[in-house]
Amino acid sequence: MSTLDQACANLRAGRPVLLYDADGREEECDLFFAAETATPAQIRALRQDAGGLVFLAVDPRVGAALELPFLQDLYAEDSGRHPVLKRLIPNDIRYDTRSSFSLTLNHRQTFTGITDNDRALTVGEFGKLARRALVEPQPAVLDAFGKAFRAPGHVHLCVGATRLLHDRKGHTEIAVALARLAGITPVVVGAEMLADDGKARRVADAQRWADQHSGVLLHGQDVEQAWVKLEAATARA
Repeated sequence: MSTLDQACANLRAGRPVLLYDADGREEECDLFFAAETATPAQIRALRQDAGGLVFLAVDPRVGAALELPFLQDLYAEDSGRHPVLKRLIPNDIRYDTRSSFSLTLNHRQTFTGITDNDRALTVGEFGKLARRALVEPQPAVLDAFGKAFRAPGHVHLCVGATRLLHDRKGHTEIAVALARLAGITPVVVGAEMLADDGKARRVADAQRWADQHSGVLLHGQDVEQAWVKLEAATARA
């Protein structure tokens, strides 16, 4: 079984996948699990073993169905009422030209929303809603979205670029592309892997973690190559 096939199998089975974006970009490894089957233990692994921000990488088709805005756009649109937002324009990101951050959410059945149990509930229920969003009429899905979730909350949503890796090569797009390759609902929960000194964990150290926890580490270019082939095959079909 290839490393890519093993990564897809891991996502389907609820096991960890680590994704390294690229040299010259963030140069970070992020730890991911499938969102729809997220457990409190997986959230704890993201919090304790990864240590970065716990977030959901969301397929752009789901983002469109749920009308998820990009925070960058909301801030620009509301800068007339809140001039401080003009001062905070993210025009100096050294590794990218645009942020994928959207809303923050809590499921309405959570308490504070921050515990491992609460965040696992939010993540899992959003994953289930995302599956519906890809096949059901938008009005019904939007109604279900509002009934099940409130904002702001403790789970960050990051929405992939419309054409995924054709447009942007961030961890959000890499993770969503891998989820599509794996044939699961294309929403995954992740966090950046940090070292004990607070810096980004080196690839070799991340690989050791993966080996110790039945995980797989993939580079973004490997996911991109497979995803481009899938796109081409789908277009020919």
